[in-house]
Amino acid sequence: MSEALSARTVLLTAEINKHEIHARSNDAKMTSAAQTDPTLLPALPNWHLKEHGLLPVVQGGMGVGISAHRLAGNVAALGALGTVSSVDLRHHHPDLLAQSQKTHDRAELDGINLIALDREIKMALEIAAGRGAIAVNIMKAVAAHATYVRQSCESGAHAIVMGAGLPIDLPEMTRDFPDVALIPILSDARGVNIIVKKWLRKQRLPDAIVIEHPRYAGGHLGAPKIEEISDTRFDFERALVEILELLRGMGLESEKIPLIPGGGIHTHGQIRALLQMGAAAVQIGTPFAVTEEGDADIAFKRVLAEAKPENIVTFMSVAGLPARAVLTPWLKNYLGREKALQSHAKADQRRCVQGLNCLTMCGLRDGIASAGQFCIDTRLAYALKGDIKKGLFFRGSEPLPFGTAIRPVAELMQYFLTGSAPVTA
Repeated sequence: MSEALSARTVLLTAEINKHEIHARSNDAKMTSAAQTDPTLLPALPNWHLKEHGLLPVVQGGMGVGISAHRLAGNVAALGALGTVSSVDLRHHHPDLLAQSQKTHDRAELDGINLIALDREIKMALEIAAGRGAIAVNIMKAVAAHATYVRQSCESGAHAIVMGAGLPIDLPEMTRDFPDVALIPILSDARGVNIIVKKWLRKQRLPDAIVIEHPRYAGGHLGAPKIEEISDTRFDFERALVEILELLRGMGLESEKIPLIPGGGIHTHGQIRALLQMGAAAVQIGTPFAVTEEGDADIAFKRVLAEAKPENIVTFMSVAGLPARAVLTPWLKNYLGREKALQSHAKADQRRCVQGLNCLTMCGLRDGIASAGQFCIDTRLAYALKGDIKKGLFFRGSEPLPFGTAIRPVAELMQYFLTGSAPVTA
């Protein structure tokens, strides 16, 4: 990072901190001047995750390796919730990657990934330096999710965020770590109803709930079928109302479980509107992926930042869930052959050439014709390294706040909190 950039980031960090302090005592309505000049808007109110007072912008977890220690740590250092994605973090550690290439033993590979996860969490906490909070995003669909949960807790993560399946057993997995916040990712009132009722029997409530809209989010989507992605039950205006009504009906209104909508949110105005609807914070992914502190290669960031709407597509992942990504050469070629590949689907453990067996259910390995027929870990690892010809580049559907520009995290946070655009050099 250049001296000029470092100085600018320090100044922006101080400005964000000023807004954070201001938010604790200022609940007044916007003045007419603020309505016409976004730089005069008061800071958006903080929300609380257990004992952590946080800025109302949550950085979403993105794998493989897209949101690792550098991105999560820098987001937390500004006073927000930064998120490390737990999936296959060995790609950020040459020694572990070299070690893993010498074996196909699943237990040994899982152990290597746990070492990488431990390193990334601790490095993120070091960057955060006691500010904000660090979460770890863990996919329920990952076969080793229970060991990832325990490792995250032991390594000092403040929260576990779990989606890609209903995390019904998350309270059991974290029973020895009562101070770790539990945040399921759901998409509608139905999912919330199931999780809250199941968890109540275990004498636990979610510490917050991410409400992810599958029509706009990137990566794996919270709808079982592609044709359901645009169902109106996922619209935030409806989902938030229905979830709040559900919680009231269950006598949980006083618990004030924070609701965090995510998917397609890319403007300060959207954030303000969602907070007024009852959200405590918002979750944002793709705009953080393309920041200077994002952990992926610069070529990865350019692919996401320069993608046009017509080049963002939805398809079936090997995990049996719809997914959204940029139509890069590999994905275009795959989709052209998808039907033929699915017609030849067959269960064969040898199709997992790495030996990771990373997913509980894998369309390629398990011969599931309705799911994807490729190795998702390999393709996401290529994307992390910026390999446009071979990589799978997950991305949300909506525009980015700064267009094709790649800017610091501090500038992105400043815009989300205040609506003020960065000063360009």
